[in-house]
Parts: sequence; C-alpha cells; structure tokens
Amino acid sequence: MIIVTGAAGFIGSCLVQKLNDEGYNDLVLVDDFSSVEQNKNFEGKRYSQQVNREDFPQWLRDNQLHVQFIFHLGARTDTTEFDYELLNRLNLDYTKEVWNICVEFGLPLLYASSAATYGLGEFGYEDDESKISQLKPLNPYGDSKNDFDIWALAQEKKPYFWAGIKFFNVYGPNEYHKGRMASVIFHTYNQVQKTGSMKLFQSHRDDVKDGEQRRDFVYVKDVVEVLYFFMHHRKDSGIYNLGSGHARTFLDLATNTFKSAGKEPEISFVPTPEDIRDKYQYFTEAKMDKLASIGYHKPFHSLEEGINDYVKNYLIPGKYF
Repeated sequence: MIIVTGAAGFIGSCLVQKLNDEGYNDLVLVDDFSSVEQNKNFEGKRYSQQVNREDFPQWLRDNQLHVQFIFHLGARTDTTEFDYELLNRLNLDYTKEVWNICVEFGLPLLYASSAATYGLGEFGYEDDESKISQLKPLNPYGDSKNDFDIWALAQEKKPYFWAGIKFFNVYGPNEYHKGRMASVIFHTYNQVQKTGSMKLFQSHRDDVKDGEQRRDFVYVKDVVEVLYFFMHHRKDSGIYNLGSGHARTFLDLATNTFKSAGKEPEISFVPTPEDIRDKYQYFTEAKMDKLASIGYHKPFHSLEEGINDYVKNYLIPGKYF
C-alpha cells in the first residue's frame, strides 16, 4: 500500500488521482478530514482506507509491513500563520516522528518542504544542501520547513530513500478550499466572474513595476508527475526544488487567465496588505538542474498551457482533478 498524508489537500488529492490513473488503488489517505469542502477533493477516488492524522504514527507502526512508499504532504501551509507552537507541532515535530518510524522500519519517505525556505533569495534558489542552514525564510511557516530540512540533513540515521521537495508556487485544480492561500489564477478567475476585473498587488519597491513581481509558477499536474517519478526512482536521496524553472510576472498570470476565460484583461492594483508586505517575495525561480541530473526530463507545462487547461477544464466547469 501507498500512504498519502495531506490527502484531502490540494497537492495530495491530485497525487491520489495520478496514482489511481496509473493503476494504484491500495492507497491509505491520511488527513484530519474535518473540512467538508476539502473532503470533496477525494470524492470518487479509489483508496483502501482513511486514517486520521493524529492516529497515523501508531497506525504506521502497526501496519509497516504492508507499506511500500510514504508521501508525507500533510502540513500547516498558511504563510500568514504566526502560531509557532502549532507550526512546530504539525510541520516539524510530526514530520520528525514520521521520519524516525521510516528509519526504524526501513520505509521510503518523500516529504514536503517549500520554496518559502529561500526567503528573499539572498543565497539564490539552488537546491544546494550545503547552503540550507544559511537560508532566511520570511515567515514562521518557512522557518518550520527549513528547520526540518536542516534537522533531516543532520541525522546520522536516515530512511534508505528519502526526498525533501521544495514546492514553488503550485497552481491548479483542487485548490477550491484554500481561501486566501489559493493561487492568483484561482482568485483572478473568480474576480473576473464576479466583477469583470482583477486587482493585483502593487509593487512597494522602486526597482519593480506594479504587476512585474515574478514568481516560479508550476502546474500541479507537473508536480504529481515528479512525485510519481520519485516513487519509482528511490535513489539519489536529498532535497530537490520543484518549480517550472521559469519566473513569470503576475501580469502574465492574470492576462492569461482573462484570455482563457474569454475575457478582455481589466487589471488594476491595490496596496499589498501590511501583514505580508515586509515578507513578500518579489522574485522566485527554481534551479532545476539537480532533478534533471538524476534522470527526470519530462517537459513541464508553460504558464500559458497550464492556465488554459486549469481554467477551461476545471474552473469553468467546476470540476476536480
């Protein structure tokens, strides 16, 4: 059986669909399953059982003989969360417990890190493990992810295969439940449907024009292809970036969303909320050489291709992946 934690979430539920599409139905879905809206993400998908996240560590010990692979994607992912105790409990301590069980029973583990660990990018965006301890995340969420990466690298005993995946700005179907944390594409589409226009954040830097802030946006269908690759690869353990490798502007993002929705762009700008203004990344771009070096060469969707598929095949009809 294959374990997916965070299975009711955005990336987790898309991974479940990918596994189903590849013929894997003996799946164990782990989450808290308390959100009716979030649970729609795995309706119609094939799996063996659900396990509450609080019960999972003991369940894993009891059932370890039957486990083939663990995708640990469950986490508190709100970048505006400032409850350090909550983040340390869910993102740091919980992942340490899962890691140690995998070491004890010889289980392969892939866990979710984040590009939020890179902060303002002072040290670049290379997934160079020698630089991870130097990184300066901009928020407690990023700290919790970087703290685990540092801890994992320092361990003498590691799972026989492990991978920490630094997700960049992932977008795509099954993010309906994410609220403020959903992608700008999701918010653009919904604003366009309601008002015919979209408001983007102003730039608060003199060297960057409004809407010219650039991020590495990666389509969730590409993300799950990479995760599936690692399940079969099971060597070259380490920490890896997972982005498109190409930074694009928020104007590109919004303009292509209008186009895919069949609307003329009408874009204005509003001040970035003060609670995130000093923690706002103006540029991210994943260096993807490391993933390519271990044999992953499948092409990624361009921003235009990904948005077109997302809007026309999921947002307009209201479908899930």
